[in-house]
Amino acid sequence: MRRAGMEEAEEGLRIGGRKINNLRYADDTTLVAANITDLQNLIGKVKSSSEEAGLFLNVKKTKIMSTTNLQRFKLGNEELEVVSSFSFLGSTIQENGDCKEDIVKRLALGRAAVVGLDKIWKGKDVRVETKVRLMEALVFPVAMYGAESWTTRKADIKKIEAFENWCWRKMLRISWTEKRTNASIQQQLGITTSLVNRIRRNKLIYFGHIMRSNSLEKDMIVAMGEGQRKRGRPRSRWLDGIEEDTGMSLQELTETTRDRTEWRRKVMMVTRGRMTT
Repeated sequence: MRRAGMEEAEEGLRIGGRKINNLRYADDTTLVAANITDLQNLIGKVKSSSEEAGLFLNVKKTKIMSTTNLQRFKLGNEELEVVSSFSFLGSTIQENGDCKEDIVKRLALGRAAVVGLDKIWKGKDVRVETKVRLMEALVFPVAMYGAESWTTRKADIKKIEAFENWCWRKMLRISWTEKRTNASIQQQLGITTSLVNRIRRNKLIYFGHIMRSNSLEKDMIVAMGEGQRKRGRPRSRWLDGIEEDTGMSLQELTETTRDRTEWRRKVMMVTRGRMTT
C-alpha cells in the first residue's frame, strides 16, 4: 500500500503526534475519526468536495464500523449501513481488531484452490516434486494473501497447520485412516519450511522494510495512539508477535533492522527448523 497523503484537519485520530483522518489506495478510501460527530463532518466534507468534481458518494457501498455499540448512522437524510466487519483490499477488517475471520476466509479459499486442482493431484504422470511446486505456487499464495498483517494466536496457528497438513495429504491422496504422522509426510516430500514459518518469515521481512523507512506505516506500528484502553487483559498486538518471535524488545528490533544483512540472518534463525510434529 502506498503512503496516503495525510492532511491536517480537526477530525481524525492522533497517532505519534500526527493526525490521521483518511487512508487512500486507488479508488478505495477509508475515513477515520475519534467520534461520531467528527465522522459525520468528515464524510460531509468528502461528499461535498467530490460533488464539486462531478463525483458522487455511493451510499450503498459506504459502510460504517465503530468500536462503540453504534446501531444507526445517518448522514443528512440518508442512513449508512453499520457493520461489524468489512473487506478492504481483499482483507477482512473487524471492529475488535481480530484476524480470525480473515484467516478462516483465506484458508477456505486455499482449500477451494486445492480442490480445483484435483485432476493434477490424481495425475500419475505428474511427478511428486512438480506437485509440491504447484502447491507452493498456486495454493499457498491464495491462503497467505495479506498474512503479513495477521495477529495470530495459538488457535489460529493450529488452523493454519491443519490446513497445510490437509493439503499435503490431499495431494498424496493419503486417507485420514492411514497411520501416517504429519512429520513423516513432510519428510517424504522434503518440506523444510512449514506454512506457519512462511507467514512468520514474510511478517518479519515486511517489518524490517517498514522499520527502515520513514512512513505512515511505521508511525502506526510503533507510535502511541490517543485515548485509553478498556479494562481487562490487553489484546495481543501485531508488534507483540514480532517481539515474541524474535525475543527482542522494540529498541533492539529498531537497531537490528537498520542492518539488512544482520536482519536477514535473524529472520533465517527465527524461521529455520520449526516444523509441525
